Amino acid sequence: MLDATPLFRLYARQRGRALDRQDPVEAQRRQLMCLLQRAAQTRFGRDHDFARIRTVEDFQSAVPLRRYEEMWEGWWKAVFPVLKDVSWPGHIPYLAATSGTTTGRTKYIPVSREMVRANRRAALDIIVHHLRARPYSRVLGGLNFMLGGSTAMEQLAPGVLAGDLSGIAANEIPAWARPFYYPPPDLARLSDWAEKVDRMGSASLELDIRTIGGTASWLLLYFDRLAELAPGRGRRAVDFYPNLELLVHGGVNFSPYRPAFEWMLEGSHAELREVYPASEGFVALADRGTGEGLRLMADNGLFFEFVPVVELDSPSPRRFWLENVETGVNYAIVLSSNAGLWSYILGDTVRFVETRPPRILVTGRTSYTLSAFGEHLIGEEIEQAVAEAAAESGATVVDFSVGAVLSDRPGSLGGHVWVVEFGGGPPQEDMLAGFASALDQSLSRQNADYKDHRAGGFGMAAPLVEPAPPGTFTEWMRRRGKLGGQHKVPRVIQDPDLLAGLRRMAAGNH
Repeated sequence: MLDATPLFRLYARQRGRALDRQDPVEAQRRQLMCLLQRAAQTRFGRDHDFARIRTVEDFQSAVPLRRYEEMWEGWWKAVFPVLKDVSWPGHIPYLAATSGTTTGRTKYIPVSREMVRANRRAALDIIVHHLRARPYSRVLGGLNFMLGGSTAMEQLAPGVLAGDLSGIAANEIPAWARPFYYPPPDLARLSDWAEKVDRMGSASLELDIRTIGGTASWLLLYFDRLAELAPGRGRRAVDFYPNLELLVHGGVNFSPYRPAFEWMLEGSHAELREVYPASEGFVALADRGTGEGLRLMADNGLFFEFVPVVELDSPSPRRFWLENVETGVNYAIVLSSNAGLWSYILGDTVRFVETRPPRILVTGRTSYTLSAFGEHLIGEEIEQAVAEAAAESGATVVDFSVGAVLSDRPGSLGGHVWVVEFGGGPPQEDMLAGFASALDQSLSRQNADYKDHRAGGFGMAAPLVEPAPPGTFTEWMRRRGKLGGQHKVPRVIQDPDLLAGLRRMAAGNH
């Protein structure tokens, strides 16, 4: 195979220098004005008088914050699935179908031609930052493996296709890039996740895989399956892909998975690089090392706003942008896009670790909270507690979910139930006790409300950790029709019936 790395390295140098010189505030200002100009003659643009908007402040006064349901009911539903000149000029060729992790209902997010090109530029930036960190890399000398969902698309109307974001991306791979891409179309289209993993995995063992990307939990399951498909090779990444240089992950908080990946990459020269893609647009990616924050893409088709999470549901929430955000504040991220989203509440929460250039940590979901008893836990605190408990107890966490169980009789306490799938064999009782205790201590240290409710043992019971046998979460997601690289295990389960079903499966009562 032709090694395209030397040629791409020229582009990486040019792009890297441009990013070093970039003024992100000015880049975002220009981005917003460009988006407004393009969409001025759409129905949305006319109704919000885009032609008269001259400043960010004008825009924020003219366009209120909206969630998906408001965009759907007010703008897309009546003409769905043909969105032409509604909130973005021209014809929308793709609709990214996603159920998210909170409501479970299918949402259809418009993906324009401009968004397709923006996502492609973002993918190139991943390689740009890798080459800047590894100047002697030969990353494009082999295949790039995307462990995504099915690329099969459904035609909703002439010229309108719907499916996973990975399917849209696969459908738009340029001809020059196809020789560097894995899996091939016949495997990528498979919808049965178990069959797909087996066939992709078996075929890939004979190939020169240089990069692999996907959601952390699915990547771990995939490598476990590889070990079963090739039992004589070992269990680490280097045993399967000796030339692997880059492992790209995103979609979930990485902290609980870091120890497992560090073990898996021992002996390999691959580096980890985190990304923040969403169906609504490619938000950010790591330009530095693990844990140092993800750099917002200020010049790639999105305009970002940030609302303090505590104000999100207030009558007049403050709306910040890169000119005036602060580090250390938990914000709900809001975006306007080159596919016709305007001041759209994405559903994720972030915290800035730097503002020049802007680097963020993803802290959770706006609905990813646990407060059945007034404890007000947020996603970041939950993820951090699991990571600390795993480190303290020496456990490896494969997957987990947590929910609240209320008291069912006088004199008893309700509390949190954690269903956890551990790696490395059945957990011992002392390890489970240590894990539960470390969870409790971490949450008490991070969150004063939780600490107050646990104080004296009269507000909430201690955390109950219920171990799940290997494969429990995979089977649970399969039964719910959510198995595959595009779907995420819900960390907080608000639905009592859904939590009860998971607990029964973990206990072996299917």
